[in-house]
Amino acid sequence: MSPPTTEPEPISQPRMEFTNGTNPPQKADPTHEEHQYLDLSREILEEGEHRPDRTGTGTLSLFAPRPLKFTLSTPEGLPILPLLTTKRVFLRAVIAELLWFISGSTSSLPLTETGIKIWDGNGSREYLDSVGLSHRAVGDLGPVYGFQWRHFGAEYVDATTDYTGQGVDQLAEVIEKLRNNPYDRRIILSAWNPADLKIMALPPCHMFAQFYVSYPGTTTTTTEKPKGRLHCQLYQRSCDMGLGVPFNIASYALLTHMLAHVCDLVPGTFTHTMGDAHVYKDHVEALKVQLEREPRAFPGLEIKREKGGSVDGWKVEDFEVLGYEPHKGIAMKMSV
Repeated sequence: MSPPTTEPEPISQPRMEFTNGTNPPQKADPTHEEHQYLDLSREILEEGEHRPDRTGTGTLSLFAPRPLKFTLSTPEGLPILPLLTTKRVFLRAVIAELLWFISGSTSSLPLTETGIKIWDGNGSREYLDSVGLSHRAVGDLGPVYGFQWRHFGAEYVDATTDYTGQGVDQLAEVIEKLRNNPYDRRIILSAWNPADLKIMALPPCHMFAQFYVSYPGTTTTTTEKPKGRLHCQLYQRSCDMGLGVPFNIASYALLTHMLAHVCDLVPGTFTHTMGDAHVYKDHVEALKVQLEREPRAFPGLEIKREKGGSVDGWKVEDFEVLGYEPHKGIAMKMSV
C-alpha cells in the first residue's frame, strides 16, 4: 500500500534539543542514514530491470538489495524517528494508519472520515469489483493487516463483524513475550496468511516483522542487567521506493517506539529487508529531483503517555515529532 500523491505541509515544530544543549547538525553528512535510501533508489534507477507489474504502470526493479538500518535512539536514549527529510513524508497518515492496523479494523472508511484517503483506491466499488469482491461493501478490504495482527486464523465475515476473542492476537503475544520472555526467538508479527490472500483487497506488502531485545554490555560476569533495547526487522515483499518505502520506514519505526514504550524498553534499531524493490516508471523524474537533495537531521519523538499500559486506544495526539524540517514534498502518482 502506498501513501497519497500529495503531502500536506504541517505546522512546523521546534527542533529536538539533545542532552548537550545543541541541535542536530544540518550540514552535509555522508554518514547520514537517509543516504541508504537515496543510494538504493539511485542504484535502481541506474541498474534496475524493466518489469511489468500488476498496476500496468511498469517498474525498474532490483531483488533482495542490501537491507536498510536505522537507529531509533541517541546514545543517551532519546528517541529518534527516521522520517525521511529529502521530501516531506505525510506523518499524520503514517500515525493514523498504524493506529488503524493496531485497532484491527478492516474498513477504509474510518481513515477516510479523518481525511486519510490512502486506502480509498483499494476500497472503491470499481476496485473491489475488479478483484472479484463485488459482494463486499465499499471500504471493506477483507482480512488485511490489522485483522491478521489481532485475529490471525479467525474466519472473516465482513468489516462490521465483532471478532473479539477470535483468532490469534499476535500483537498481544508479541507484547507478552517482550515483557516476560525477551530472549524468545519467536517474537514474530506476520500479516502473510496464505489461506486469506484471495479474500483480501490487496495482499500485504510489508508482511513479516521480528523483534529482538538486546542488553548491551552484558557478559557472563555481569551482575546487573541494563535496560533492554528493542530492535525490529521487517521483511517486505514488494517495495515501492518512491511513495511506499518512506512511509513503511516511518510506520515500523513508530511501531517499535510504541512497543518499547509499553514494555519499558529503549528503542534500538529498525532494519528494513526488501524483496522486489522497485521504482514505478512515472516516479523516475520525481526521484531524480529528490536525489539532488541533501538529508537533514532526523526528528525526535515524544510519546505523551505513561510508560507501560496497553498498546490499544492510542490517538494521533499522543505523538509529538520534534524538529522535523524536511525539504518540500514531491508529488508522485499512486498506482492501484
